Amino acid sequence: MATETTRRPAASHEGKVIAFPSATGIANIERCARELGRRHGADAIEFWKAECRRLADQLLAAGIAESDVRQQVLEFQQDVQIELVLSHQKRAVAKSQKR
Repeated sequence: MATETTRRPAASHEGKVIAFPSATGIANIERCARELGRRHGADAIEFWKAECRRLADQLLAAGIAESDVRQQVLEFQQDVQIELVLSHQKRAVAKSQKR
């Protein structure tokens, strides 16, 4: 007896290119966190806006839908924030161990 999934025609992805947003990779997240950690005030804000805009532009150019671009930029922002917190924690622990 066939199940529902075997009776349904398989989705065809032949010839379809799915863009992978490599710009949001770990190295980019770490780079942005480092830059934000050393910048302050207007300089940090300008850098951050430019990075988020660059990512959005890359994703849009790759054919990603605007709603998906927004979501991926938000996830990128969250990932960078997490990296900033972790890097500050690591420095605080290292500093406290030197005492």
